Amino acid sequence: MPVEPLPLRDIHLPEPVSWWPPAAGWWLLLILSAVIITSIVLFKQVRKRRLLKRTALAELDMIRQQYHENHDRLELVKALSALMRRASISFYQRENSASLTGAKWLQHLDNTAQRKDFENGNGRILATAPYLPANSPIDIDFNDLLTLCEDWLSIQPAKGVSQ
Repeated sequence: MPVEPLPLRDIHLPEPVSWWPPAAGWWLLLILSAVIITSIVLFKQVRKRRLLKRTALAELDMIRQQYHENHDRLELVKALSALMRRASISFYQRENSASLTGAKWLQHLDNTAQRKDFENGNGRILATAPYLPANSPIDIDFNDLLTLCEDWLSIQPAKGVSQ
């Protein structure tokens, strides 16, 4: 007796796996990567600003030491003026601090320190110091000026500022 073939159907393969939406593990990996990259960038920015602050304070100490050695008042105020200008440009956006002169420069220093000692105190000499002729009489408390500049540098934020 001949065997009759069975009525079998062909094998049906499942649909190919779609690439979208990704599995939960891929989403987790994407989020984790974004968090890690953001953390590294922020860490580097904070580290750079802290290094900037330490460098500026070290330069201030050198200026103080030079003043105690040679007692050149004009050189002191010129060096402090240049240091404060460079530090301000580094701590804040260049557009907001590099072009400031005179009273606006002193107001910027006061605003960023939340005090009024630059505009109304011994710090006002920083606006005119680079332009003083040699042997100009300068009648201010230099230790107070050095302390004022040191306080300003010390209170600058370690995180980025957008002013």
